[in-house]
Amino acid sequence: MKPGEQEKYLKKVGNNLRRIRQEKGLTMEQLAHEAEIEYRQLGRIERGEINTSILSLLRICQALHVDVDNLFH
Repeated sequence: MKPGEQEKYLKKVGNNLRRIRQEKGLTMEQLAHEAEIEYRQLGRIERGEINTSILSLLRICQALHVDVDNLFH
């Protein structure tokens, strides 16, 4: 992967996550609680600052009642 390409994908996933969360009418605090992850971690994922684990993404998507592939479109 070329330099900077990873950050582009992290931002895209984060933006999609934020959009879906807001469409569902959830706050970051509510989603973090439902997904059993730290609120600060969720914020960093939404901002594209961290490359989170697949398991964290799965828990987030389960809490949102969406498929993981929704984060990558």
